[in-house]
Amino acid sequence: MKKLVLSLTTLVFSTSMFAQIFMAKTCEVSFFSASPLENIEALNKAAKPLLNTATNDVQIKIVNTAFIFEKPLMQEHFNENYMESEKFPNTVFKGKINEKIDWKKDGENKVTVTGKLSMHGVEKDITIDGVVTIKGEEITITTKFKVKVEDYKIKVPSLYIQNIAEIVDVKLHAVLAPFKKN
Repeated sequence: MKKLVLSLTTLVFSTSMFAQIFMAKTCEVSFFSASPLENIEALNKAAKPLLNTATNDVQIKIVNTAFIFEKPLMQEHFNENYMESEKFPNTVFKGKINEKIDWKKDGENKVTVTGKLSMHGVEKDITIDGVVTIKGEEITITTKFKVKVEDYKIKVPSLYIQNIAEIVDVKLHAVLAPFKKN
């Protein structure tokens, strides 16, 4: 019995030694809205993704007001009229990588991530395709997916219906490194 307890303790301890939390060194989230009258693009470099390699959990917090647009008026309309950033300051995704990954082996891994996207006060289940690339102690995550504006109760005034796409393309590129306590 003592040997079994010792073996289990050793297994749990050795497994947890390799489990790590990874945080963003760099992260860019962008979106593109194509419409008949004008295309709208924005870039956010303030997003905060986290990855737990022990559980395959992924989460990201995006501060809505950190999106930068080509035209300041677009940014103002985005925050005040569409995202209502004062009321809903963040967009958050929490999910889990579905595939088993050998986190100690360099290489590219095609993955799907299933979780909940919370935006504009609405939480929806989504599955996103992506790529996880491991190179030494860095992990790069890239993904492209579509968001239907109506699904998140984002209202577009009829006057601007031809300016805003019903479906917006979202891209994420993040380079993560092991979290180190100071």
